[in-house]
Amino acid sequence: MKKLVLFIFISAALFSTMEVVLKIAGNHLDAFQLTLIRFFIGGVFLLPFALLEIKKYHTVFTKKDFLHMLAMGVICICLSMVFFQLGVENSKASTAAVIFCINPMFTMIFAHFITEEKLNRTKMLALTFGLLGIIFMVNPMNMEPGNTFLGVIYTILSAIFFGLYSAMGRTSIRRLRGITQTSLSFLLGSIVMVPILLIMDRPIIAGVSAENIWMVLYTGIMITGLGYLFYFLAMEISDAATASIVFFVKPALAPIIAVIALHEVIGVNGFIGILFIFIGSYINLREQTSKKIIKPEKETIHEEDNN
Repeated sequence: MKKLVLFIFISAALFSTMEVVLKIAGNHLDAFQLTLIRFFIGGVFLLPFALLEIKKYHTVFTKKDFLHMLAMGVICICLSMVFFQLGVENSKASTAAVIFCINPMFTMIFAHFITEEKLNRTKMLALTFGLLGIIFMVNPMNMEPGNTFLGVIYTILSAIFFGLYSAMGRTSIRRLRGITQTSLSFLLGSIVMVPILLIMDRPIIAGVSAENIWMVLYTGIMITGLGYLFYFLAMEISDAATASIVFFVKPALAPIIAVIALHEVIGVNGFIGILFIFIGSYINLREQTSKKIIKPEKETIHEEDNN
């Protein structure tokens, strides 16, 4: 239990620093460039752990598996995380952090169509609270200094695409395992980003210097590498629903870090938005946990009937 709490706390703490560091790094590097570099570093960092996982579970890959992970990488890196970086650069770090945390709610929408996990009233209620949270956090009628409509739209798109990425991952995680498909999807997505940057005439390495290399390494190794590693370690000794507590902790922790590091100010509407997203996340978490409890009970009853 102590190990699980430690893994969740480390992952949540690292993820909560993401927006602050990316906002600072975005002042030095191109958004597309930074996304490519940090996910390539993160994928390479996770690769040794992925190889151990492959050996442990004797994973055998097919052409379809690589195409699946390639599609996941494109959706996560080329779409979700590029939009996320643009969202961070065009809004307050605290706003981007809180809005992005509703991505599990978008996951359940996509999961309804591509997995056996169907939407119900409880999930729709969670989504409603999440959307209300965004409205209050953004306060479109009187937007706080530092936030822009464009930044908010970018961040919402990022959460939507990350929700799709997560839903796609659920269809293969039992066979390919979390660390393996995450590492390989990061690397494959990064490879796809290279020609995109070349076509757009954006830098790949140019601009990385002694002044900003620490930010690049921190986002790549600490946030994208260790953050996801501890997230999947927590999932391995518990389950996906329990590990998702990370996204329940982040809306509280990330704004505090943004206030301390960037001197951001969060208004009353912002606090109300955070509260609504907390409620939505809690409802979603309880729904996932109850599913986990009900399923073993059904299996036990089925076994007793067979006996």
